[in-house]
Amino acid sequence: MRITPRNRRWIIGGAALLLTATPSFALFGIGDIVFDPTSYASLVSQLTTLQTQYTMLKNNIEHFSFKQQWQTTLHVLENVNVRNRFGETNGMTTALNTNSPSASTAGWTAATVPVSSDLSTYASSQTPGSPQMAQLAMIEMSDAVSPDCLTAVGQYRSARALNTTASSSLTASQFDTSTGTNSEVQQLNLLNAAEAQKMTEMQSQGTIQTCIASQMAVANMQQRNAAATDLNTAVFVQAQHTTHDMSAASESNTWQTYLP
Repeated sequence: MRITPRNRRWIIGGAALLLTATPSFALFGIGDIVFDPTSYASLVSQLTTLQTQYTMLKNNIEHFSFKQQWQTTLHVLENVNVRNRFGETNGMTTALNTNSPSASTAGWTAATVPVSSDLSTYASSQTPGSPQMAQLAMIEMSDAVSPDCLTAVGQYRSARALNTTASSSLTASQFDTSTGTNSEVQQLNLLNAAEAQKMTEMQSQGTIQTCIASQMAVANMQQRNAAATDLNTAVFVQAQHTTHDMSAASESNTWQTYLP
């Protein structure tokens, strides 16, 4: 084919255009429809990001279908029934099952030995630190702590029964397999509710533990006083042995008040 000067100009111009063209090019010979590889790559990246976000959101609302494999049973404390033949435990059953300080005091008073009505006259001649005053202190401490502990036990039992409905409702929601309780927000709310119930139980347990510590203090006081009394008796006997001669040579002066 013969190349004319005019054709040569067209060829040179076309080559120059190809050398300076962008990645976009016409499709199907139509000049206003172009394909841009850079824009296509950006679009693919955006679609990939959207797909990742969709997958994450889908996983967040996905729910378990077999939660019951983790379910346990709550054992409710049964009410205690203290036998009362002759009025010796009046109020004790009520004290152990309900939040009733008056029943606790009445039950403790009925079930314990009262001190003598002549205590005031006898104690007036005693000094703090004597065995008799130490025993009185232990009795008074026990009379203060024990009714309070009876009330705490009764309060725990009654609250345990009242909380059964709320605990059962939470358990049912936790092990529900429908979509109504399995969204991410709903599951977080259930976790918060479980933590709140756990905190309430811990506080109730703390009250019981306080009572146990109080009772241990009274028991330790009794043991301590008994040990101190034994030690004081040994010291007294040793002192009397040193002061009074118990040899056979002085039989006419036998000490009649000797403590063995």
